[in-house]
Amino acid sequence: MTSSVATHPRSHQAIGAAIQAAKARGEPAIVAFMTAGFPSPAHFQDDLRQVAEAADVVEIGVPFTDPMADGMTIQRASHVALSQGVSLAWILEQLTSMAPRPKAPLLLMSYLNPLLAFGLDRLPAAARDAGVSGFIVPDLPFEECADMKAALSAEGVGLVQMVSPVTPDDRLATLCAAGQGFIYAVTMTGTTGKSVAVPEEVIAYLDRVTACSTIPVCAGFGIRDRQQVLRLKDHVAGVVVGSALVEVLERREDPAAFINRLRGA
Repeated sequence: MTSSVATHPRSHQAIGAAIQAAKARGEPAIVAFMTAGFPSPAHFQDDLRQVAEAADVVEIGVPFTDPMADGMTIQRASHVALSQGVSLAWILEQLTSMAPRPKAPLLLMSYLNPLLAFGLDRLPAAARDAGVSGFIVPDLPFEECADMKAALSAEGVGLVQMVSPVTPDDRLATLCAAGQGFIYAVTMTGTTGKSVAVPEEVIAYLDRVTACSTIPVCAGFGIRDRQQVLRLKDHVAGVVVGSALVEVLERREDPAAFINRLRGA
């Protein structure tokens, strides 16, 4: 049975609602990224529960052999997870079997090839059954996303659009109008993982994206500490924290404590 976007509790609307609820409390939402099955597939469900207890939204990375938008930390995590047998099918099975389900809405971040290999005909229903609210697909151009977006939307699952500092105004308007869940505003050109000092031109760019979008805007790439969160606080609805959290998990430190430090708690 096809789920309704308006009523399904894990639809892409749940992503935006969670981000807006955090922003209403006076702090940017934390969208926490973790690579599925890293550092250990055996600990994936426990790690996800801990992250989901502290974060507002969880972005789960699907390991891929050539993660072109990711820096060294996430590349390494992806390769380790792949070597231990982690796949999209395994991730969906793990999520489906979790009881209780994670507290926060879930996104899958995947490059296009694993999604096509799984099969676009069965992906949306499998994602819905696994409690996935949306997808981020960095290598799927907007001009080629219509089929994917339509298939996912039929199950209430959203497709997040990404913008960058070099996105022209007309294209920015197009992407913001098409976005579901939130607009992912990349803070720099290049790959993830580098710390960002958040210069004035990045703040001006984020203000431009926020003014253009009717759904929440979250800044990502290079977010690692409380000072950066404070710098971004008045300019975006949320921040995406990736490489720094992957490193926390790799060191087997407490991910919830790290997320709470980002909030100033």
